[in-house]
Amino acid sequence: MLQRVFDDLGKEFRNNRVLIVYGPRRTGKTTLLKKYLEGCSMKYLLETGENIRFSEIITSMDIQKMKEMASEYEIVAIDEAQLIPDIGKSLKILVDHVPSTQFIATGSSSFDLSQKVGEPLTGRKRTVILYPVSQKELKDHFTNYELKEMLEDFLIFGSYPEVVCAKTRNEKIETLQELTNSYLLKDILAFDRVKSSKTLINLLRLIAFQVGSQVSLNELATQLGVDVKTIDRYLDLLEKTFVIRKISGFSRNLRKEIVSKAKYFFIDNGIRNSVITRFNRINERDDTGALFENFMISERMKKLAYENFYGNLYFWRTYDGQEIDLIEEVDGKIDGYEFKWGKKTPRVPSDWGKAYPKAGFKVISKENYLEFIL
Repeated sequence: MLQRVFDDLGKEFRNNRVLIVYGPRRTGKTTLLKKYLEGCSMKYLLETGENIRFSEIITSMDIQKMKEMASEYEIVAIDEAQLIPDIGKSLKILVDHVPSTQFIATGSSSFDLSQKVGEPLTGRKRTVILYPVSQKELKDHFTNYELKEMLEDFLIFGSYPEVVCAKTRNEKIETLQELTNSYLLKDILAFDRVKSSKTLINLLRLIAFQVGSQVSLNELATQLGVDVKTIDRYLDLLEKTFVIRKISGFSRNLRKEIVSKAKYFFIDNGIRNSVITRFNRINERDDTGALFENFMISERMKKLAYENFYGNLYFWRTYDGQEIDLIEEVDGKIDGYEFKWGKKTPRVPSDWGKAYPKAGFKVISKENYLEFIL
């Protein structure tokens, strides 16, 4: 069984706080919860949002009934909690009136999007996000040499748990297509604001072909025949449901730095390739550089999230074509990273060196990439 970064959920407990575990569908939240509960020594109650009787009790807002249900357990865990109406209000009552019990709730990304939890639990929750399996987690199972030998698979098929554990190429492809069509888009299409699933899917395809490139919302709107506000709203939903990640332009000193456009990367390479149904091998592709850049940014994102990184991520580009793929800014310190799949080693862009002489700069390649993401 794969080891996950939050296997010991007990380390995430805080007094008088609900522990919220959420993220993309099929990343292993239910497995993580059950594994922890079965291995802990505390008395627990595990329920699911699909249990009608439990849902009736927890949504009754009857404090006595709720206390009676929860007070004799050290842990009350609710899987798929987003299925329970007004779950945030119910959890607030439980935390306030049963302080001796630790509450855990898991849910897909719609858990947060629907605001069923956020506002009612302000100041009363701790949230952790479970992403597809990171290289840092796989390091517990493989050597650096083995991870590098598997790099092509990660670039093409990504790192969802079911995909990583799949034995054959065909099984990986089938799993990814099922994930994309039946699970990931399910959260988004559940919202009544998404009136056209066709537009959403076509938007995703356009973004998939522009990974690593600046995206113009006006151009996307023109290509899809919808208004810019719709494109902006759909992109926001795709980001909040952990399908893509937006990276904005960095600017501090130069007038010619581009900040009006953004880049969009997929949280998982396999989903990106599944959206455009393209699973051919690396030596048969013309987008390997984009795949490598997407993989580096998604893995770096996981690493920084799991290490409680609190800085900002950007890209840097000038109107005359000088660029750096990723900028990290933490406490005023700036570091730039350029991702290169081929053998050519780029130099520090001249304008970057002049404008930010104290900033770091490093080229990330096939040879040294594990240092960047482990």
